Amino acid sequence: MGEGERLRFRRILIIFSFLFAFILMMGAPSKGNTDHEIIYIVPIHETVENGLYAFLNRAIQSAEEDQASAIIFDIDTPGGAVDAAGKIGKLLTSTNVKTISFVNKQALSAGAYISLNTDEIYMSPGSTFGSAAIIDHQGNTAGKKVESYWFKAMEEAAKQNNRDPKYALAMADESVHLPNVGAPRGKLLTLGADEAKKINYSEGTFNNIDELIKHLGYENAKVHKVEESFAEKLARFITHPVVIPILLSIASLGLVLELYSPGFGVAGFMGLTALLLFFYGHLVAGLAGYETLILFIIGIGLIIAEFFLPGAVAGLLGVAAVLGSLFLASENVIHMGISILIAIGVAILALILMVKVFGKKMSIFKKIILTDATKTEEGYVSNKSRLELIGLEGYALTALRPSGTVVIEDERIDVVSEGGFILKDARVRVVKAEGSRIVVREIPNLDK
Repeated sequence: MGEGERLRFRRILIIFSFLFAFILMMGAPSKGNTDHEIIYIVPIHETVENGLYAFLNRAIQSAEEDQASAIIFDIDTPGGAVDAAGKIGKLLTSTNVKTISFVNKQALSAGAYISLNTDEIYMSPGSTFGSAAIIDHQGNTAGKKVESYWFKAMEEAAKQNNRDPKYALAMADESVHLPNVGAPRGKLLTLGADEAKKINYSEGTFNNIDELIKHLGYENAKVHKVEESFAEKLARFITHPVVIPILLSIASLGLVLELYSPGFGVAGFMGLTALLLFFYGHLVAGLAGYETLILFIIGIGLIIAEFFLPGAVAGLLGVAAVLGSLFLASENVIHMGISILIAIGVAILALILMVKVFGKKMSIFKKIILTDATKTEEGYVSNKSRLELIGLEGYALTALRPSGTVVIEDERIDVVSEGGFILKDARVRVVKAEGSRIVVREIPNLDK
């Protein structure tokens, strides 16, 4: 083969390679082809708490693994825990998948913050969005430190998606004056669908998610609806801020009642079940690790051992381990402290009722407190009682000053007089016998 033919062959090979690569590129499915796209629909309903974070984390991870084009969050929540909302906000902003909020009735308080952390927001007719003041469990406004954090968090959530932060701040801070959107000073901002669209806090209004999907161009995409598993639903219920003190109160009540029961019974089982449910929910929600569970189990083991061991060291160590595990399982130490105080209050009330009303005594204390008495009725005597001597007569072997010795029926007996001096050989009569103490009285000599 000549040099010219070799060059021609190389050119043909290069051209063929380019054509082959072009054909492959044309035949490969593109990422923008909706026939092969996947979108996820994830509900955010009811109260926002730490259990919701675990569910959303699983949903977003699944969407990332499936290389989903978008995640649509179906939002209908009155709000919830600030710490949980903060974690969810970070979760939404850290994913590479496009995130879309569809406010389907209400996105208030923590729900508003979650919506602001998504790439796009859409609303249904009649839905509301905003009113994000931070309050405690008594309905009072939180401290200035917490409010300052929350105000800044709302502003930053709005800024990251090019929304005017003053409206986000007005949702949380009633001192902001925005009368043009119905939020004069002293009133929190709550937006309807039309108002939100006007100020660029909503990209559009649609009757339902199907209309939204069509508008977004995903009508041919595969729709994957993520539902909460039973474990996740249970975890969300258990980690609810109201349920936690109830569970701990049931646990403390059951364990207190068990102290008044011999052995281990229904009350103790009830208390342990409540504690196990508490840890199960926090474990599923990702709030408690196995080290926390191990510490809890060790604590329970020590408390159970207290029923069979003398002393109270094992019980005290067990209580300390259980309390430590409770705090480790909770991210909000203040809320957990309040919950524990409520549970302790319930326990103290139960103790008072059992002792003062029902007259019960703790069976556990029988092992560490001596309750036996050496009663005469049970055969215990410290000294032999000489009751048979009462009324018998004898004579003083020695002078009684006031103690001495007398002879009664040829038996020498140590006695004391009633208080007076009695001469030797004087006649005496036994008038009292108290254990080893024999009391005699002189018999007057009538012959004198």
